[in-house]
Amino acid sequence: QVQLVESGGGLVQPGGSLKLSCEFSGSVHEIHGIGWFRQAPGKEREGIICSSKNGNETYVSASVKGRFTMSADLLKNTNDLEMNDLKIDDTAAYYCTTLFSCTSRVGFMGYEDWGPGTQVTVSS
Repeated sequence: QVQLVESGGGLVQPGGSLKLSCEFSGSVHEIHGIGWFRQAPGKEREGIICSSKNGNETYVSASVKGRFTMSADLLKNTNDLEMNDLKIDDTAAYYCTTLFSCTSRVGFMGYEDWGPGTQVTVSS
């Protein structure tokens, strides 16, 4: 099992930027994929960006493509999410997660462990 903790959320104006950080520990050697998902009130969980353990496979959802980038370092046990040009629809709780698999074609497969989340609110 992997323990994850997110940080960096907050209130930001539309068009602004924010960086989320994730630190993890535990059975890191068992990680196959890592990524971020978000969930807004009343909406389903949305996997937005992930990569395979070796970084050969990456997936970015259409809703954040060109605006969000992820930097996972499995040696430092960190996973950062850079978010630019934020929109009101990006308002959600953001979670760092480990995955059974992440491929460029299918995306997220098998959510395994995730942190308590950090809230991002985009509002003027």
